[in-house]
Amino acid sequence: MSDSVYKVIELVGTSTESWEKAAHNAIETAAKQLRDLRIAEVSQLDAQLEEGKIVRYRAKVKISFRYES
Repeated sequence: MSDSVYKVIELVGTSTESWEKAAHNAIETAAKQLRDLRIAEVSQLDAQLEEGKIVRYRAKVKISFRYES
C-alpha cells in the first residue's frame, strides 16, 4: 500500500431527534459530495433551546477523506 494524504473538514449536522441523527446527517450529506470518506470524529455536541426545551440537536463532526492532487 502506498503512502496517502487525507484532508479533514469540519461539518455541523442538525436534527430535531437526537445527537446521533445529527452526526448521521452530517456524514450522509458529505458522502453525497466527497469520495473515499475514511474517518468521522464527533468533536462537539450541543443543543438549540427555546423556552427551556431542546428544539434542535447539533453535532460538530470532523470527516477525513483521501486527498487527490
